Amino acid sequence: MEDLTKSQKARLAIHTFKTLADALTLRGYYKPSGKSGEKLAESLKLFSPEIYGSMSDSRVMELQGLEYVIDRLPKGIEKCNRIILTGHEDFQNTSFEQVVPLKRRRLSYVVSEKEICFVITKGLSEVYDILTHITFLNIEAQKIQQQICDKEGGTCSEWHELGKAARGELVLEGAVLDQAIWNLSIILGRTYQETRTTYENMNKTHHGQRYNNGLFSIIYEMGERIISEHKSIDEQLTIYFTPSLQEMIGLHKYATAWAHAVKKHLYQRNLHERPIHIISANMHSVKNILYGAGALQKRGESVPVDLYDMIPALKGKEEEVDSFAQEYGLSFLPDLSGSNIDVMVIDAAEVDGDSLHPELSIDPAYIQGKRPVIVVMDYAFGTQAFEVMDELLCPCHFEEKTITFRIASISIMGKAGILPGKKGDIMLATAHVMEGTPHNYIVANDLKVEDFEGKADVYVGPMVTVLGTSLQNRDILERFYSSSWKAVGLEMEGGHYQRAINAAVIQGHLSSQVRIRYAYYASDNPLRGGQTLAAGSMGPEGIVPTYLITKILVQKILNPPAERRSDL
Repeated sequence: MEDLTKSQKARLAIHTFKTLADALTLRGYYKPSGKSGEKLAESLKLFSPEIYGSMSDSRVMELQGLEYVIDRLPKGIEKCNRIILTGHEDFQNTSFEQVVPLKRRRLSYVVSEKEICFVITKGLSEVYDILTHITFLNIEAQKIQQQICDKEGGTCSEWHELGKAARGELVLEGAVLDQAIWNLSIILGRTYQETRTTYENMNKTHHGQRYNNGLFSIIYEMGERIISEHKSIDEQLTIYFTPSLQEMIGLHKYATAWAHAVKKHLYQRNLHERPIHIISANMHSVKNILYGAGALQKRGESVPVDLYDMIPALKGKEEEVDSFAQEYGLSFLPDLSGSNIDVMVIDAAEVDGDSLHPELSIDPAYIQGKRPVIVVMDYAFGTQAFEVMDELLCPCHFEEKTITFRIASISIMGKAGILPGKKGDIMLATAHVMEGTPHNYIVANDLKVEDFEGKADVYVGPMVTVLGTSLQNRDILERFYSSSWKAVGLEMEGGHYQRAINAAVIQGHLSSQVRIRYAYYASDNPLRGGQTLAAGSMGPEGIVPTYLITKILVQKILNPPAERRSDL
């Protein structure tokens, strides 16, 4: 039998992880320190995601990966030994505290000091995301336990000092702080400077709220939890999956409610017979492109000549932009379904053409003749993209009438990891290849390199739709990039969107001539050291690619459509 290549081993590992996660969800529970949990951890280590860095190295703690995970899980998760994943719970009239992670929109509630409940609204992708993070934390906790405990079960002096820092018994300033960080660096197997950088990052206050407990407390609670687990079987971390979660998977419960609310709004505003253009994007770029210049003019401020210089000038003026937008055709639909996908509906016929930024080129006569409507939906998460798009494209029933919406275009703008380029570059999808499955979808992309006028490096080719941001492996990505696949990037939603679009065409809900546009800007390059998602957000360097794509999408919608490309 031939030895497997690294990429083949990684593909097998991710398949094993997914299969185990699916099986455990149906089983109803598992313990990360039990046999099933050890198998999950073994698969994750073998897969060795780039975002988790040195997770597989038993000598050192993975600090960037820890920052990434802690920012995406609720505060206090490090001390919990009971975690519940459920499909539906009504906690509104309870004393349970809702906790919102810094960088992931998800519903979670603190039930007790050591128990947290996640309400899963985004399907299996959210389950995989949470399980990979929990598995990572447990692997790192075991490293701590091995480092601080001796053969007799006692703990080292550095651990006792860390306990004082975590409990607030030390004034963490000057020499005391330096000594505390030094002691912690010994436990973590990291240098003083590496430990200090992570301490400072985790010690920040975000928007006046503390989203995590700080590095000293997090490491101490992780260690104490695993020590307690070794002392008593009753203290073992256990993950539960409720029957409501098992029943919800595949039923589109939250997506159905979300899509119904959107379509009801369109129907009540009498927009259902007009051409509808769907854009999956963030909640600010389309709004700022169409209304930012007008909002500045209304304030008596000059509008920067360069469109991309205008965006920083809008910082802190969100309320003024929103107010101006609502005067000229924009309505905002906050999500009430639990899907965490807000929506903006823009009646383009009401947009004030005289107040648009000069660099935005549109055709007023075309707009007044066609009266297009733009539906901007916030980012979906993984498999949730299929559910929401599938439901949105279906006909619906109002007042005993069947309403089929006139979908004229579907545009997907998102962040993605790039393989041949660097942060800030742009990728145009020609296909979506679903990682871990045999499913692939060709895309007749209405966007081309020439649309970007040489203002960015643009790469064209297949995109790999991955199971999760935490499940990226260098060897697999290298194979997708260097083999005949010639993939240019990786993302989480495109393949799921295209699956829903194809289904709608087959079912007759959507014209096969609908314009499809996929454009991604590179938020990271997982093949380059220091450029993974764990290295941090793009910051200001994301403005140009984000707004360049947005500008092109808006111009495609608000101008007569070009001839279809002959090479498609």
